Amino acid sequence: MAFGIAQPVASELVIRKSRFIGCVQSVSDRGEALNIVARLRLEHPSATHVCWALLAGGQSAANDDGEPSGTAGRPMLEVLRRQDLDGVLATVVRYYGGVKLGAGGLVRAYTDAVAQALLTAQKIEKVELVALKCAVPYSMEGLVRRELKLAGADLKAVSHDDTVVFDFMLDGTAMQALVVRLNEAGQGELKWLDA
Repeated sequence: MAFGIAQPVASELVIRKSRFIGCVQSVSDRGEALNIVARLRLEHPSATHVCWALLAGGQSAANDDGEPSGTAGRPMLEVLRRQDLDGVLATVVRYYGGVKLGAGGLVRAYTDAVAQALLTAQKIEKVELVALKCAVPYSMEGLVRRELKLAGADLKAVSHDDTVVFDFMLDGTAMQALVVRLNEAGQGELKWLDA
């Protein structure tokens, strides 16, 4: 089960004079994530590093932005994975304070910046929607409308011609049960179409 977050969350840590500003927010894809990172670089021109980690729709990426390899982006990504998140971007803006933290210190700092932000996050369950389309005789229109409503389907369009065609979206976990109920009620008169 994957989760998203309802709204962006942030944290700020100061560790041995270095300032770490963490943020976790929803994104749809890598392109949106890269735009956010670019905007952060413009908003924080004197920051030493803008590190990030992305988990979105099966895509994952991590960037250390000049920190020693594996000390920023990858640890941030692991925090997102452990929280079962998807469709999220974690960023940490670092202002160097003049004291080196070492590899272990950097891993802890970047991990903590993301973890602290996530403490206040409202997680929301990610639901996979499936597009479906069916055609039924006019006599079944009421029955299909009731079944779609009961299943929580999002009705996109209904067209009336020789038959009534329903175009709808439904939570993938509820799809199988609805298809079985409609097929039984349709007694061979319901036709599934390419959505």
